[in-house]
Amino acid sequence: MTEELFSPEKHSPGVALSFEELKVGQEFYIPSRTMTEALFSAFQLASGDNHPIHYDVEYCRRHGHKHMLAHGFQVAIQSAAGAGLFPYVIGDALIGFLEQSSRFLKPVYVGDTLYPLLTISELTPQRTTGVLTVKSTVHNQNSELVMDGIQKYLLKLGK
Repeated sequence: MTEELFSPEKHSPGVALSFEELKVGQEFYIPSRTMTEALFSAFQLASGDNHPIHYDVEYCRRHGHKHMLAHGFQVAIQSAAGAGLFPYVIGDALIGFLEQSSRFLKPVYVGDTLYPLLTISELTPQRTTGVLTVKSTVHNQNSELVMDGIQKYLLKLGK
């Protein structure tokens, strides 16, 4: 029996599509995540943001919040494309991450569960590259939209 050589490339959870094969409206779900106190602490450590609204429960209650309030960037990172299947679908076509914007529409507290989604909203071909725009949304456990925005990626055309 001939043993096949090991290939790390075979460990991809999907087949990559070319820019031309992508479709407006195509959705990429990102696994849900419950915002725990540990995640708040980790974000505070990584960001250096020491405002008490993000780590002092009593301060938050004195200011009309039911618990610690998530930092906007802490909510935005839930829509990181790499957390789902998106990077496997675009594969080696990815040249770079160009742009990101977010609007924060409702507060996110400790204990909330967030459900991120990326939806292709625009495909702009150029000569040798294309710009892929996705709408990013994050809903909470009550089906409330807590964040929306866009992300733009530069991709190579063709396979």
